[in-house]
Amino acid sequence: MLEDCKNAQERWGGVHQLIDRWLAARKALLVDFSELKQACDEDLDAVTKERIDAFSELLMDYISAGHFEVYPQLRAEADAFDDHDALSLADRLLERLDMSTELVLAFDEDYSSTTNCEQHLPRLPAWLERLTKGLTERFSLEDRLISRLHAVHSPDAANVER
Repeated sequence: MLEDCKNAQERWGGVHQLIDRWLAARKALLVDFSELKQACDEDLDAVTKERIDAFSELLMDYISAGHFEVYPQLRAEADAFDDHDALSLADRLLERLDMSTELVLAFDEDYSSTTNCEQHLPRLPAWLERLTKGLTERFSLEDRLISRLHAVHSPDAANVER
């Protein structure tokens, strides 16, 4: 996943400052995710609520930035260019992104309190596997969204997925 993040940043970096910050947040999230996963593999009982909270905060910040900053900006750009195909694709992709958002919210809820965290700690490795799958799909969908909605600015827009 981290390699895919690097590729997306190389491909879309510089297109827009907001997207640059968001892709940097994605990279930081993935680094933290990998470290948490490694900590679980080494000694699950040593993983603290504070450690899980730090990851969950990065995850929630990333998801929130997408929903409340990046996605609306991308839709506004496509709307400004009156690109109905891009807007239609955005609607379909955003619907699919909502599924992984629900997954993230459920994870956050399971580890939100000290009691919940203690109760769900044995399931943390399984949760991280679910998040691996969900985030991999999410990042792919987001990259498609960025690609298509920014393509309206590109002179070679005819080569972009419709």
